[in-house]
Order: sequence, then structure tokens, then C-alpha cells
Amino acid sequence: MRSRIGKILALAGGLGVAVFLAGSVARAQSAEVAGEYECTQALVAGKAVPCNAAPLSLKTDGRFELQGREGEYLVNGSWVVLNGTVLKSRAKIEAGHTIVFRFYNKKGLCEMIYERRVAVLGKTNLG
Repeated sequence: MRSRIGKILALAGGLGVAVFLAGSVARAQSAEVAGEYECTQALVAGKAVPCNAAPLSLKTDGRFELQGREGEYLVNGSWVVLNGTVLKSRAKIEAGHTIVFRFYNKKGLCEMIYERRVAVLGKTNLG
């Protein structure tokens, strides 16, 4: 299943079209969007499937990393646009620190739902 979800995500990147709008696009350097995201759910033709896709990292300097692919990202209103040499896509920013990639494949509408991870602090021994 992991391989199939990975292929779906790769397809999304391959089919995604980057949107470039002069003036209204700002380089993302905001803590509001930057962070580490994990895929929590995938919907394929309306049916929920587990999502084991690679995590998405949106850095404060406007760069992203996904499945070893790197590039820059831009925030345009409620959209985040990924622009890399191999991966070009956009995703909707939704409430609750959620980013949703939507695309079509031969099975129909697919959605990859990423949620921001909360940092886990290490335990400290005091003795």
C-alpha cells in the first residue's frame, strides 16, 4: 500500500501545475505555514485509505523537501505552491494546520491530507 500511495503522490507532483501570479505571491517565511507535515489520510475516489507517504517539510526560508525532492514554495492566499525541478504542485491550506493536495488519476479524485506535526521534546534526566 505504501508504494501505491507513494506513486499517487509522485503522480500528483508530475501532474501538478505551478501557479505564478506576480505581485500577490509572497515567499513563505512565516511560522504560520512552515513546519513538518505528515500525511494522515488519503482519499481515492472518495474512499479513505491509510497514507504512509513521505513527510513534507516547509522551511522558514521558503524551501520545501518531499521524498528527497527539493525546491521552493510560495504562499498565495490559501494555497501553497511547490516549485522544484522535478516536483511542481499546489495544495490548499485549510484550518488546523492542514494542507490538502487534490488531483485526478484513473480512479478519480484523490486527496492527500497532510497535518503539521507537533515537535516531540526529549526527556531530560535530572539525576
